[in-house]
Amino acid sequence: MTIDKLFILKFLKFGVVGFSGVFVDFGVTYLFKEIIKINKYVSNALGFICAATSNYILNRIWTFESANADVATEYGKFMLVSAIGLGINSLTLYILTDKLKWNFYLSKIFAIGAATLWNFFANLLFTFK
Repeated sequence: MTIDKLFILKFLKFGVVGFSGVFVDFGVTYLFKEIIKINKYVSNALGFICAATSNYILNRIWTFESANADVATEYGKFMLVSAIGLGINSLTLYILTDKLKWNFYLSKIFAIGAATLWNFFANLLFTFK
């Protein structure tokens, strides 16, 4: 695959959708961690899953313009990619917060960044191919 304008546009759209997902992720994580007082990793997973679901909907419609009638299978693939992304996200979060003693929310920004590259390429090549 060569890098062309369509590829760059998709990556930019993916970034915009991902940025919107950051607000969903942080909002849900904050709600469960700080208000409901659930474990930080469970709260992180809930935030990530809610963001992944909203990102699927926006990426299907806007970024990748999917016409796949089998939404359930496509969503399943997206969530599989997202689950691996959650693993990357959680591992990064664990290393930065528990090992390096960084601030939780600063670490979360880096964790999201680490998972973003995986998520884009896996969704481009697997989910919405």
